[in-house]
Amino acid sequence: MSEVLHVKGRVLVGPEEVREELWVVGGRITYERPRTARETTTVSGWVLPGLVDAHCHVGLDRHGPVDDATSEKQALTDREAGTLLIRDAGSPSDTRWIDDREDLPKIIRAGRHIARTRRYIRNYAHEIEPTDLVAYVGREARRGDGWVKLVGDWIDREAGDLTACWPRPEVEAAIAEAHRLGARVTAHCFAEDSLRDLVEAGIDCIEHATGLTEDTIPLFAERGVAIVPTLVNIATFPHLADGGEAKFPRWSAHMRRLHERRYDTVRSAYDAGVPVYVGTDAGGSLPHGLVAAEVAELVKAGIPVRDALSATTWGAREWLGRPGLAEGAPADLVVYGADPRADVGVLADPLRVVLNGQVRA
Repeated sequence: MSEVLHVKGRVLVGPEEVREELWVVGGRITYERPRTARETTTVSGWVLPGLVDAHCHVGLDRHGPVDDATSEKQALTDREAGTLLIRDAGSPSDTRWIDDREDLPKIIRAGRHIARTRRYIRNYAHEIEPTDLVAYVGREARRGDGWVKLVGDWIDREAGDLTACWPRPEVEAAIAEAHRLGARVTAHCFAEDSLRDLVEAGIDCIEHATGLTEDTIPLFAERGVAIVPTLVNIATFPHLADGGEAKFPRWSAHMRRLHERRYDTVRSAYDAGVPVYVGTDAGGSLPHGLVAAEVAELVKAGIPVRDALSATTWGAREWLGRPGLAEGAPADLVVYGADPRADVGVLADPLRVVLNGQVRA
């Protein structure tokens, strides 16, 4: 006999599939009622797969890498918010120890950011020149969990504005190397200029993607290149622009324009069929635990509620190759007091968080 968790109410297995109950035995989901159990605990409500934050930096703060105790607090904050699967889109810290903790979210790592020399936030990235790009991409592809993170554009102090960081031939060779090693590639991109080269070179995803236009959106849709808009981060653009106004007025004006059209950009991409996923960009200047706020931002941009939910649950897990509420899957789920399909604001107040079959909150 074994201890059993009985979860009942409305189990949202998929956008259109709803069941009335499931059980957790040995940390895994089953839809078959166990015959015997030493003890049964019951929780009730509206059930979703553990939420996904597809752009989250555990092990990083605004100054660079953090110690393990701080990383633990970051991961726990995400867990309390219902985030049970994280794609860590770049971190200089070694967080492999988290994999041994049954009480902390699962992390898919992209290794350390790869940036152009003096073209990114200090202490975050490998800062290199284009001739070294292929070698560093290969290195991070081997260190990560199937992803590599490039910095595709950043402020160029000579130009006084955002410009692309990498020449096209080096990008093509680097992405080809990552794919050869079985890794997908994503890139930080705020502006317009770097996008076409990256997509035509075979990139798999773009972070932020505020520079999408009517010229590049069809290309993203045609190639199936996903975006992670991080709208809770884009909300900080006016503040950043104010801080850089005196020294870089062109950059400041550009950042304000990108901010002003952010919702239209995301909705246009969605309407064209570009895959959109939830990411908060927590761990740099932003706090952890913002996944519900990001889903609400996608809805505000005009994405239908069920698709915004999928961007942090069913669809996001499929994209990252991790199971949801499937028979035999690890029991990572979140229970709510009301239907999140009727109001995504429900996501901000989980009743129970179940990770690896244990009620954690």
